Amino acid sequence: MAKIDSIEDVQALLAGQGYICSRALGVLVFLALRLGRPLFLEGEAGTGKTEIAKALATGLNRRLIRLQCYEGLDASSAVYEWNFPAQMVAIRTAEAAGGADRAALQEELFSREYLIERPLLEAMRPDKNGAPVLLIDELDRTDEPFEAFLLEALSDFQVTIPELGTIKAPETPIVVLTSNRTREVHDALKRRCLYHWVDYPDFDREIEILHARAPEAADALSREVVAFVQALRTEDLFKKPGVAETIDWAKCLLALDVINLSPEVIADTLGAVLKYQDDIQKLQGSEAKRILDQAKAALAPA
Repeated sequence: MAKIDSIEDVQALLAGQGYICSRALGVLVFLALRLGRPLFLEGEAGTGKTEIAKALATGLNRRLIRLQCYEGLDASSAVYEWNFPAQMVAIRTAEAAGGADRAALQEELFSREYLIERPLLEAMRPDKNGAPVLLIDELDRTDEPFEAFLLEALSDFQVTIPELGTIKAPETPIVVLTSNRTREVHDALKRRCLYHWVDYPDFDREIEILHARAPEAADALSREVVAFVQALRTEDLFKKPGVAETIDWAKCLLALDVINLSPEVIADTLGAVLKYQDDIQKLQGSEAKRILDQAKAALAPA
């Protein structure tokens, strides 16, 4: 496992996985690792919140366990459930054999053999490589009852299964929570965490990110792509493109052997950058050329 003794170590670890980390975020990741505190990341979709958990898991050689949140997610779906079909087969088999000991059968049915572990319980299991990275992704999609449950789970890192008893994590997992802020997450949960707003990067850092994730792209094309995307973010769009879209677009342009941006190339590939038809329609005709001219003017030497 990589040795983390400083903020610079964190930044180097993440950079080694293609994740270019600002110092502000590096400080909080360092503190989260050092203090064993969950890291709560908020920001627009596509700004790299999920990727930091993946980069940490790979860089630290830890298992990544992902809990993808959705509306209606409850504690049982996040922690465990019993394998009901397998239990029914066991019951039918015992009945067919005859003379089954009911107490022994019940004990067998509710043993770990029939337990299906979900992400929160998985994260509490011992691992030879150390505590896993637990990614609780898009927490804002859930509702308040699940938040309340999660608040308790993050406090003690233990769960109680009535048939098996209490299971406690031998080592606190590295927890990363993300939110796209479609709704506000309760303050009580945020107070348990170290908080960081993941914003769109400035031009220089986005260039660094693109070089790390699409190193085969020529510098001139990379600069045009980043300048155009950054200009797009100043427009009145339903969904502004994130860093993920910048990377995807650059890779699409490379696949098409594009050397420089042009209005025609932009029109052909807008679906890699914008994900809503209303936004795409706004860039039809002369709009794409206007934004491209604006981007190229920003790149011109003073």
